[in-house]
Amino acid sequence: MSDAEALAPFVKMALDGVHRAYPYHLSLVVHGPDDLRLPRELTPVFYGCFDWHSAVHGHWLLARAARLFPDAAFAADALRALETSFDAAALEAERKHLAARPGFERPYGLAWLLQLHAELLRWRPEWAARLEPLAELASAHLCAWLPKLSHPNRVGTHAQTAFALGLALDWARDAEREEVRELLVERANALHGQDRDFALNLEPSGEDFLSPALGAADLMRRVLSRGDFARWLDQALPEDLPLAPVRVTDATDGRLAHLDGLNLSRAWMLDGILDALEPTDARRSWRAIRDLHASRGLAAIDGAHYAGSHWLGSFAAYLLTRRGVIAG
Repeated sequence: MSDAEALAPFVKMALDGVHRAYPYHLSLVVHGPDDLRLPRELTPVFYGCFDWHSAVHGHWLLARAARLFPDAAFAADALRALETSFDAAALEAERKHLAARPGFERPYGLAWLLQLHAELLRWRPEWAARLEPLAELASAHLCAWLPKLSHPNRVGTHAQTAFALGLALDWARDAEREEVRELLVERANALHGQDRDFALNLEPSGEDFLSPALGAADLMRRVLSRGDFARWLDQALPEDLPLAPVRVTDATDGRLAHLDGLNLSRAWMLDGILDALEPTDARRSWRAIRDLHASRGLAAIDGAHYAGSHWLGSFAAYLLTRRGVIAG
């Protein structure tokens, strides 16, 4: 199977969701009666895929797949969907919505918005320019919040600090935003530089889609030299990594289905961690753990239930295309 063929079912999931208005989970601070409108009116670009952040990374999946595989059968449909979404008036409405709500989708959704912008920067500058006001707002909201954050959010869901910082850092480097990159590096070191003795026996929680421990390690390999990262890892994680893939007991339950995403994110985080280690490092044996999580995670995504299919395709694509590991 080619790389494009492996990605195709996940692109289809995104295509089925990015313009699907319902069901929808609305997260909204209501400032007044005018805010009580339909999701498509409030956020007319990212109104599909059950919630705003899933719609954002659904668009990211379409952009990444079409850029990497322009000759694939799915590319034309992806392009049409993106062109429909990236309407100037709709993007301006999104900007106004985000400008009025500094805490909206912070940090997870904002970080994915930056990832989408980064993908467009290297592929469709005209679309990147349309999205730039939103990306600048997302960056500004994160940069205003992070210096005030006294402790990291060590959770396995949307509030996790480390995961969002990693995505934002990759955008700052791609977008050549050196002042943002410097702040993110400083915050990563301040929040996670002294981490040690992660209690992996307490992971995961029952609705996690991210690992707090691996998320921190995947962030720190982005900001430390190879040698410093190896020493950081000595303190943070045991050499005999006690991780096994997890199983979803009810794929129709959106919260429980998070665990399928955990297998995928563990796999890509381990991919990044291993890439940052010397070839002779004994922890390279973690490759087997990474591969087992990847195979279990990918095999679990069948698209049968919208509870998972509205977002898991993006996680599969992030893993398969090695977005957090390779340049481009």
